[in-house]
This record gives sequence, C-alpha cells and structure tokens, in this order.
Amino acid sequence: MGSMTTEGLSRRFGKVTAVNALTLDVPEGGVVGLVGPNGSGKSTLIRMLLGLIRPTSGTATVLGGDIGHPSRYAGDVGALIESPAFVPALSARRNLASLARLRGLPLTRVDEVLEIVGLTGRDTEPVKAFSLGMKQRLGIAAALLPDPRLLILDEPTNGLDPAGIVEIRALLQRLGSEGRTVIVSSHLLAEIEAACDYIVVIRFGELMFAGPIEELMARTRAHIDIAAEHERDHGRLSAYLAGAGWKVQDIDGGLRLAAEQAAGADINRAAAEIGITLGSLTFAQDSLEDIFLAMTGTSDGELAAQRAAAAVEAVA
Repeated sequence: MGSMTTEGLSRRFGKVTAVNALTLDVPEGGVVGLVGPNGSGKSTLIRMLLGLIRPTSGTATVLGGDIGHPSRYAGDVGALIESPAFVPALSARRNLASLARLRGLPLTRVDEVLEIVGLTGRDTEPVKAFSLGMKQRLGIAAALLPDPRLLILDEPTNGLDPAGIVEIRALLQRLGSEGRTVIVSSHLLAEIEAACDYIVVIRFGELMFAGPIEELMARTRAHIDIAAEHERDHGRLSAYLAGAGWKVQDIDGGLRLAAEQAAGADINRAAAEIGITLGSLTFAQDSLEDIFLAMTGTSDGELAAQRAAAAVEAVA
C-alpha cells in the first residue's frame, strides 16, 4: 500500500466542488509533487488527509490508516501548512524546544532537525531576524521533530526569492533520499520539479495526471522552428513542407515543425529544393512546465474565467 490512497474522494463547499472524485495511489518514499493552479483543490486535499476537514464523499488512507481516524497515523506524519508560526523574539532553538516539549519529544531531536535543515550555527538568533527562506526551513524543522515517515509541505516555496527556492528544493531532495515520503504542493511546477520523483497534477479538484516524473517527461514534444530568409516565402515553404508530410504550424516570424533535432538537415534540404534559403533553424524541447500549463491553463485569469463558467454550467 502507498503512502496515500484515495478512492472517489470529494469535498464540496456549498455549490463549489473543491475536490472531485479523486482516486489516487501515491507510492511510499521520495518526493511527491502535488501541483495545480491556485484554487485547484490542493490545500483542501491536504487538509482532508490530515483530518482537519471531513470529505463530502469517498475514502482515503494515509500510511494505511483511514482518514476518519487521523489519530492512528498522526505520530508518523509531519506537516507544514501555510506560514509557520513561531514566537518572533525567541531563538530558533527555543521555539523548537518548546514544540518538542509540547509533543513529548526528546530535546535531542532539536539538534538533529536543525542539522537536517541547515540552521545549525544560526539557531540562537531570534526568529524575527530570519529571512523568509530561513523561516520556511525552520517550519520544516518543526514538522520533522517527530521523525515522521510522511512529511506534508503546503506551498513551501511560496513568496521565496530564487535563492530561497533553490535552498528549499535542495532540502526536499535530501529529505526524499532518506527513505521518508515528502508530499509537497505548489502552483508552480517549475519551482519543485527538480526535486520530485512522482507528480500528481490536479485542476478544479480533478486528477489530470499521476505518475513518475519520467512518465510526464515522455509527454514532452520536440520541435524545430524555422524562418525563411525572406518573409514572403513563408507561405510557399509551409505548403511545400506540409505536402511532404511534415506537421507545420505558423508562429510569429516563421514556422514550427513537430520534429526531432536530427531532422534539421532534411528540413534545410527540403527548403533548398524549392529555392528557399532559411534565415534561421532552431531546435527546442517542451519543458515539463509547458506540459503542466497545457493541462491546467496558462494564467490565473484564464483559470478564474473557466471556473466561473463551470460553476454556471453546474447550476444550469
């Protein structure tokens, strides 16, 4: 059994369906990316898994325990939900020591988690002097205090600068390599993809993809962008290449062909056959972010409009 399973799991808030009949089996071990745009249901799913809210319908398990009885697995789960709350005037060490005492955990664990998140040497400074990235690492340290088998982090890179994102990503990779399962949510796949072994993509509460990151990578497509030396030749070149069996798409300033890099020479020869000189020929591969955006939508504005339309359709 995986670290997390769901069967037809749904949660509605009034007329809004936040999670819609989700069926998943997430493997144990490594970093699991739970990705989807803002408002896609990620946080609602996490809160159901932690027993903070009840599902409207369906079932789920965490580490083999039913989410209807979260106390049975709570000791094996660490979580960072939203921004971590600490006493600003106290040091990182004293904040963690207070949390350890509250949970009946040995104080020796404080040194261990400070080392894991890279805050050893900064642990006596007041938390109010910490950067946002350091506060996030301290929040992860707090979640690690019980030495959990499963670590759930909700948007741990939210609001971080590029350097902070790199730090958290490296920490996620390190945690996932230790044998525990780390479920990390984000509305930006690009921020966490390098750390992930397994990806779950949801949109409007519905599952769009779940599988190893290599499986998602296999969906990426290669293409070659070309432009004739003279713009007037684009139409003739497009018609000729399409007639020769190439899949051709007009783009700003030229043409795009679905092709691997090795096809560049053939495309160049085909253009020469009809007396057209190419001004440029470049190869590119879709990124995982391209695939993610194709599944989920390209902007918050677009998604908001689609969600509103879906809500109207549901009422009609």
